[in-house]
Amino acid sequence: MIRFEDVSVTYEGAGEPTVQGVDFEVPEGELVLLVGPSGVGKSTVLSAVSGLVPHFTGGTLRGRVTVAGRDTRTHRPRELADVVGTVGQDPLAHFVTDTVEEELAYGMESLGLAPEVMRRRVEETLDLLGLADLRDRPIATLSGGQRQRVAIGSVLTPHPRVLVLDEPTSALDPAAAEEVLAVLQRLVHDLGTTVLLAEHRLERVIQYADRVVLLPAPGAAPRHGEPAEVMAVSPVYPPVVGLGRLAGWSPLPLTVRDARRRASSLRDRLGGPRRPADGEPPHTEAAPPGPGAPAHRPAPEAPPALPSPRRRLFRRNSAPLASPTAAPQVAEVRGLGVRRGPVTALRHVDLGVAGGETVALMGRNGAGKSTLLGSLVGLVEPTAGSVRVGGAVPHRTVPRELVRRVGLVPQEPRDLLYADTVAAECTAADRDAGAEPGTCRALVSGLLPGITDGTHPRDLSEGQRLALALAVVLTARPPLLLLDEPTRGLDYAAKARLVAVLRELAAEGHAIVLATHDVELAAEIAHRVVLLADGEVIADGPTAEIVVSSPSFAPQVTKILAPQRWLTVAEVREALA
Repeated sequence: MIRFEDVSVTYEGAGEPTVQGVDFEVPEGELVLLVGPSGVGKSTVLSAVSGLVPHFTGGTLRGRVTVAGRDTRTHRPRELADVVGTVGQDPLAHFVTDTVEEELAYGMESLGLAPEVMRRRVEETLDLLGLADLRDRPIATLSGGQRQRVAIGSVLTPHPRVLVLDEPTSALDPAAAEEVLAVLQRLVHDLGTTVLLAEHRLERVIQYADRVVLLPAPGAAPRHGEPAEVMAVSPVYPPVVGLGRLAGWSPLPLTVRDARRRASSLRDRLGGPRRPADGEPPHTEAAPPGPGAPAHRPAPEAPPALPSPRRRLFRRNSAPLASPTAAPQVAEVRGLGVRRGPVTALRHVDLGVAGGETVALMGRNGAGKSTLLGSLVGLVEPTAGSVRVGGAVPHRTVPRELVRRVGLVPQEPRDLLYADTVAAECTAADRDAGAEPGTCRALVSGLLPGITDGTHPRDLSEGQRLALALAVVLTARPPLLLLDEPTRGLDYAAKARLVAVLRELAAEGHAIVLATHDVELAAEIAHRVVLLADGEVIADGPTAEIVVSSPSFAPQVTKILAPQRWLTVAEVREALA
């Protein structure tokens, strides 16, 4: 169905090809996963399938790409639209209408489908992706994850024979990601749809792939084969594979279920604490040193657990929660409520963040995580309650003063980037923050080496743009750092570098609040997890207690080694050393 024949792509002004030696085939009715580190050209390969490379992006394409027998060199994207449906990394770039239902119908209108067919397919897609309650909502009011589901739905309704998806689950909560991937698997198995997708969160998708294509480095020839075979040599791999490598399992497991079947001997080697049964109070004493204890993560004293959401309904007027730690509060939210038109985005939210503390905001798409971050940085004005950051009220503080108190890296990094080159962005960031020249550039190099000064930010991959935006914000070294989905577009190595930077900032006394669906990131770095649902805080406590008890938010290592309470491969490696 898709055939690459010795393909290379060189963009205008580039000295070397972005990708070269790409030669593989995707048969009809298969799901093929494209993996590799950030910036190796995965998006370029995907764009070549839809004809966007080279007809839209420019540059030179050598070799041949065919889709359903059509040569993309001689067929422009509009001539492939009836065969190929594409969703890029940025869902906003796809939208052409105002509401969800209109967007789902637009592609079919362009193809001239009958109104009764369009109506039926819209209803099917609304149900498949859990969008029925959002059908009349303006797209501008949706959360990032909701927009991503709409973007995916808009390419499903025309029933293309080929789907090309770039980071399709990056902004989705775990449950929504499973729903989307289940839909893709159904299309592959039942309808023979061909799917080529790139994804960095391999723990979500590797088990669905029929084959894997690995781009190991920029310009390097790809390697392809069975998922377990490629994962054995891949520089990027999910925690389940990392644990399998550490334990010496062969063949490597790709699912939690396969790993659990082999984990009994590893549990025996680890020993360690037993996870409390349901209803039993959690074991909060520090584990004794030795091979049975997970590595201790220093953290401020944990806040008291909140009452259950059902009981909170009857405690609206209760006293504010006590300060979560003895350390000075960098941010304090009390009784926060936010309305956006007819939608109540937040209600009765209490939150305290102390210096040196890292807090992960988690919850399903549309739960209010981004709105809470917006309130902390002054972008959203409360309709009830109060917000204070460093003693200031964010929405009433002038930006020049606020930037030295709090910094936000938004879901869309391009919102912070306006210069023509990376060097110009960094120079402006140093000047605005009053930092030493070169401060921002050093942060960029530390997060993602290889980004050149003369590169335009729009030519960077999503992960590279995120690294640049993060460096711009960190240049001012604000006491409170806010990050909204900070691992979108980042491979595992880049995520590890991000974790190292954030840990260093926390050790220096900076408070960090991140909204994320990346359960592995939360397990790695967060002292506390705050769960939100329908705009309310439903749980607030130490990471281990919150994620271990949650089937949705537990990391892979926790699921594999339960009932023992391990969170990351690094903890297991340290215990076995």
